[in-house]
Amino acid sequence: MNTRVSIAGVEFKNPVMSASGTFGSGMEYVNFVDLNRLGAVVTKGVSNVPWPGNPTPRVAEVYGGMLNAIGLQNPGVEVFKERDLAFLSKYDTKVIVNVCGKTVEDYIDAVEKLNDTNADMYEINVSCPNVKEGAIAFGQKADALFNITEKIKKASKKPIIMKLSPNVTDITEMAKAAEAAGSDAISLINTITGMKIDIERRKFVLANKTGGMSGPAIKPVAVRMVYQCAQAVKIPIIGMGGIMTAEDAIEFMMAGATAVSVGAANFINPTAMIDVIDGIETYLNKHNIEDINEIIGCVQ
Repeated sequence: MNTRVSIAGVEFKNPVMSASGTFGSGMEYVNFVDLNRLGAVVTKGVSNVPWPGNPTPRVAEVYGGMLNAIGLQNPGVEVFKERDLAFLSKYDTKVIVNVCGKTVEDYIDAVEKLNDTNADMYEINVSCPNVKEGAIAFGQKADALFNITEKIKKASKKPIIMKLSPNVTDITEMAKAAEAAGSDAISLINTITGMKIDIERRKFVLANKTGGMSGPAIKPVAVRMVYQCAQAVKIPIIGMGGIMTAEDAIEFMMAGATAVSVGAANFINPTAMIDVIDGIETYLNKHNIEDINEIIGCVQ
């Protein structure tokens, strides 16, 4: 049975990877998960300089998922290289570094500082506020997405994956912009903007007022968007959004995803990714499928 998939010339032993921000850099889960079994570790977002993140409270449970407004807190690229990438170099798994920034220059600076590392690919988080555009996320305007993708692609020595925001009118417009600007792949969906109010305190639950919703409640939206993008572009797609089981992951792949990322599930089941990997193999065996690539985009 072949479970290997390939994205932009990078081969993964299986299509299952962590979703950025839910797995640290794997160090936090190493007592629960054999990182060697994962297709890839997608790291928490890293910026060119340290970011303090948003004020607390920053996480809230909601029906069918959770809200987070962490604000991409991270120690900056230099600490990340010395600590996180050094740790991951000990494991036989691909490393995808999630990169964030507030300006185009921030992203390029971070990418250039990572170019000489053991990272296999970059996932570019374009849902960060764009300071120069009045806090509008790069990922919510096709022309802004095209511009930043084109510039990062020129600066990068590794393949790039543009991570798309679902908080748009037409997700295919954003996918096409990323492809046209030279992105090697896209990943979707990022979190959906949500809000929770404490009716007893008459206060917002999150200090930031709004947060990104993840978890199983968003899966139908994510599957739909992955399918639409698979019909609109030719570059590979990494699907994510509410994957809890192998069945969920297979659904994304049948919609057109070459690989999948498991996120919020890791918080309630530290072995969720291993369970998904095992479940996919069980499914392939049950249906006498010799190559996992046969199911990618099989639903038209």
